[in-house]
Amino acid sequence: MKILVVDDDDIALAVATKILENDQHEVVVAEDGEAALEILRSQNIQIVISDWNMPKMTGIELCRVLRSFPIIGYIYIIIVTSHTSKADMLEGLSAGADDFITKPFEPAELLLRVRNAERVLALETTSMMLFSLAKLAESKDTDTGYHLERIRAYAQVLGEQVCADPQMRTQLPAHFASMLYQTSPLHDIGKVGIPDYVLLKPDNLNDEEWKVMKRHPQIGAETLDACLKSYPGAVYLRMARDIAWAHHERWDGTGYPRGLAGQEIPLCARIVALADVYDALTTKRVYKVPISHEVSRGIILEGNGTHFDPMVVQAFLAAEEKFIQIKNNITDEDKKTNGQSS
Repeated sequence: MKILVVDDDDIALAVATKILENDQHEVVVAEDGEAALEILRSQNIQIVISDWNMPKMTGIELCRVLRSFPIIGYIYIIIVTSHTSKADMLEGLSAGADDFITKPFEPAELLLRVRNAERVLALETTSMMLFSLAKLAESKDTDTGYHLERIRAYAQVLGEQVCADPQMRTQLPAHFASMLYQTSPLHDIGKVGIPDYVLLKPDNLNDEEWKVMKRHPQIGAETLDACLKSYPGAVYLRMARDIAWAHHERWDGTGYPRGLAGQEIPLCARIVALADVYDALTTKRVYKVPISHEVSRGIILEGNGTHFDPMVVQAFLAAEEKFIQIKNNITDEDKKTNGQSS
C-alpha cells in the first residue's frame, strides 16, 4: 500500500516514514498541503496521513479539497493532531477526515490506524467488484436502464429502516444495510445463463420460455455458491447468494424456485423482492409503461402478507419519501441523455 505522509516537521516525517516502511509500505512525503495535491494528481495513492497545522494549506483544508476532487476511488485521510476537543473533531469530520491520531503517537497505534484504513478500502474494492460483475450480467439486457443503481439504493433504505427497529437491531449486524447496498445488484446475475431468445424476447413469454426464465435464481445461486466454497468467510458472498436464490420467493410460499414461505426466506431476499418489484412497476420496459408511485404503492399494499413480508412493507411505508426521491433522482432518461441505450 502506497501512503502519502504530509507534515512540515522533518523529524515527524522521518519518524512516520520509518514506521511505515518497516511495515512494508511504500511511503511518499510532502511538506505541505499544496505539495500533497501535486503528488495526488500524478500518483495512485489511497491513504493520506496529514498533520493538522501546516503552512500554505492545513490538513483540514487539504481534506476539503480532496473531498471535492473528481477522483477515481476513495482516499482515506488520517489527521495527525494535538487538537483533541469535541469541536475540533467535529470540524475534522465535517471536512472529510476518516480518522485521527494524537501527537505524539506510538508506532503500534499508527499501524493500527493504517490497518483500519486498509479494511475500509478493501470493502470499497469489494463493492466495486461486485457492482461491476452485476453490470456485466445486466449488459445482456438493454432494457433495464439504471435498474441496478436504483435497486441498491432502495435495498439500503429498506435495510436501514428495518435496522431502526430496536428488536431487529439486536438481531442484525451493524453493517447489514451497507451489505445490502453492495450485494443487491447481484440479484439477477443468473440471467447470464438464460438464452437470449428468452431473455431478450420483446413479447410475453410462453409457458416453456417462462420455465427457462425461472431458472435464473438457481443459476445465480449456484454461481455465487461456488465462489463461497472457495471463500467461506466472505459474508457478503453468502448474502449475495441468498438474494440471488430467494428474491422471487413469496411470503405465502407461492414463489420460486423453492416455494419458501415466511421467515424461511432470508431477510435480505425479502427486502430485495420488494425493491425489485417497485422498480419494475415504476420504470418503463419494452412490454409496459411506467406506473406512478401511488399505483405502485397500492400494488405493494395488496401484496402485504402474500407476496411481501409485512415487516418489509412497513419499512417501505416509513421510507416512502426516500423511495420517491431515489426514483426521481436516478432516471433512465439520464442514460439517454448520456448517449447510452436504455
